[in-house]
Amino acid sequence: MSSVERDGAVLALQIGRPLRATSMVLRRCSLGLPVIAEVPPILDTGEPFPTRYWLTCPLAHRRIARVEAKGGVRAAQSKIDADPELTRALEAAHARYARERDALISRDAGRRPVGGVGGSSTGVKCLHAHYADFAAGNANPIGRDVHEEIGEPSCPLPCVTNVDGELQRNPDWREPTDDRHPK
Repeated sequence: MSSVERDGAVLALQIGRPLRATSMVLRRCSLGLPVIAEVPPILDTGEPFPTRYWLTCPLAHRRIARVEAKGGVRAAQSKIDADPELTRALEAAHARYARERDALISRDAGRRPVGGVGGSSTGVKCLHAHYADFAAGNANPIGRDVHEEIGEPSCPLPCVTNVDGELQRNPDWREPTDDRHPK
């Protein structure tokens, strides 16, 4: 199995479904597993896909889901609405995201993805998408704030493991807890 095939198998196990296009791992955790993958703007089916950076780490995903469940998207949007400088920074992130994604699409492509981070042209739609954009190394004020809230994902056990030559979700993996992140 090539490293691209192995990465694809690990990504599919992390997200719990088959990949819809070959994706490239951009960032790994301390255990060497994917945290962020880059997805092509046109999927294997020809469907446009607006989300360039995909969060695959189960730990970061769970923690961000809890932030969202407590009203994190609304809180982030309120913070943006109250600060013109943050509004400009978020608008710049959306524009950069769309510009970089669109540069990967041939001019003769029929259907094209739209929007910026997470497919949104303005505002905050999905904290996971903003975090993934920031964790991929980009300036994103919402992603930065989410990163500060959830911390660096670090697990004592890998979420995906090799058992008898076959990759699988690690049945022993549990979300680590601490004072900052109780379950």
